[in-house]
Amino acid sequence: APGVYSARFAGAPKSDERNNALLIEKLAGETDRRAHYVCVLAFVRNPEDPQPIIAEGEWHGAIIDTPRGSDGFGYDPYFYVPSLGHTMAEIPLAEKNAISHRGLALKKLVALLKDQ
Repeated sequence: APGVYSARFAGAPKSDERNNALLIEKLAGETDRRAHYVCVLAFVRNPEDPQPIIAEGEWHGAIIDTPRGSDGFGYDPYFYVPSLGHTMAEIPLAEKNAISHRGLALKKLVALLKDQ
């Protein structure tokens, strides 16, 4: 959780504040706080494309109880990246875009397209 329903994890209308509060509530007492983001991009050449080009990126981290940082949106203040020592909301946007799940998926897609 929250999976593909992340934008409306706490119900409609969508609210980052309510989503984050529900996430922290559900994780109360949990010691395993590992989490990851996943982005899958599909390049479809035409409506009848029998084999779209698919690229996936993942970004691993952990959920912390207290938000840190003011950049980003959604779960960014709670998503801690141990290898960087920061939450996603503390990472400058240009750096985040280069190393995030979306950035990784896009780099893979571009590489796959160049191989075509």
